[in-house]
Amino acid sequence: MRLTCALLALAGLAGPLGAQWIIQPSGTAAEFRGLHAVNDRVVWAAGRGGVVARTTDGGATWTADSIPGASSLFLIAIRALDQRRAWVLGTAFNGASAARIYRTDDGGKSWRLQYENTTAGVFFDGMAFWNAKNGIAFGDPLEGRFTLLVTRDGGTHWTQVPAERSPAAHDGEAAFAASGTAIVLGGTREVWIGTGGGPRARVLYSADRGATWRAGETPAPAGPARGIFGLAFRDRRHGVAVGGDYQNREASGGNLMLSADGGHTWRVVSSPGLTGVQYGVSAAGRRTFVSAGPTASAISNDDGATWRRLTGPGFNTVSCAAAVCWAAGVEGRIARLRPVR
Repeated sequence: MRLTCALLALAGLAGPLGAQWIIQPSGTAAEFRGLHAVNDRVVWAAGRGGVVARTTDGGATWTADSIPGASSLFLIAIRALDQRRAWVLGTAFNGASAARIYRTDDGGKSWRLQYENTTAGVFFDGMAFWNAKNGIAFGDPLEGRFTLLVTRDGGTHWTQVPAERSPAAHDGEAAFAASGTAIVLGGTREVWIGTGGGPRARVLYSADRGATWRAGETPAPAGPARGIFGLAFRDRRHGVAVGGDYQNREASGGNLMLSADGGHTWRVVSSPGLTGVQYGVSAAGRRTFVSAGPTASAISNDDGATWRRLTGPGFNTVSCAAAVCWAAGVEGRIARLRPVR
């Protein structure tokens, strides 16, 4: 689901003193929505105009470049195995019907196209990998059902899940390509996907790498600009869902849900430290989660029950590797947070 670019404008500095984001020079002014921290030194980011940025020294230095032929795409998700191997998922925000997946094996010096879809109305929202071979990507519904791709060979071949086995969408339902965190994996086979746009936000779940699906409603209201934007699980049971309404960025209603049973059920909660619409969330070890939105970001050390606002600007997305977290957003903004506890 497309987000109006103007709604992702720069946010002001967060309020209370305490832990803060330290801005790092990314080497580009492109807006980021894809981010993956592989470990405390290797991080990849991706964004508008086919731009990819990478650090291999914990963010002390970043290099940025664009994928040839991808300038019309917004890279909304990136997943990496190490400092050399990574995949990016791009989709068109200009009304064109286009989605592509690229892979690099040389640290971004060259990229090869692994998948392309130009079906009318196609729009992708996220991608993730369980390991070097098995991955999954998803997009907004076509002909009433979500678009789902799986690979078993590292992306050399992508296979679309048959329509009859893909989750049926409610009227208006789709997903949000805001942070690349609307999809999250667990173990070696589980996957959760957050949705919005319809009458209620839902969580789609598969326990077999996308072969079969269960769709569960949540108590969070949804709408054309409202729903779940990001999901994170610290283990098979404890999960956090963030979202809200991107057309009302300051509103905090419905921006947080928690699950303690693997996403089977969710409850809406609120915390004074988590304000405004939230686009992305990441688990940071133990019971810690970090969430980011265009106006504010926050951290929780008790499985999402309470949150503390982080000082610094707004972001689109966040990714943590153990206790080290990065966030990325508009105008090439990348920042590091450490420690998170």
